[in-house]
Amino acid sequence: MARNKKKNSRITKGEKFLYFYASLAFVLMLGVKIFCGAMVGELKMSIEEKNYKIDSQEKTNESLTMQVNELTSFENVKEVVNEMGLAYNNENIVVIDK
Repeated sequence: MARNKKKNSRITKGEKFLYFYASLAFVLMLGVKIFCGAMVGELKMSIEEKNYKIDSQEKTNESLTMQVNELTSFENVKEVVNEMGLAYNNENIVVIDK
């Protein structure tokens, strides 16, 4: 009768230690990657929100600039002067160049 010899396939303590900490490191790295990905996504959303606010403020500024230009136009000023009963005098006008 031939005995079947069992092969000893025991895992040593050192191997268990290595496997445990390798799997722990893998899980921790996965968690860090997910956390950092969530933070990056949140930052991107915040940036897009700020860009939207900046764009809307630029449109508002442009609209207000156009209104100022309309109100300071020569025709409008002349109309207001005439309504107030004042006279237009060319000698009092000073042109300033930028």
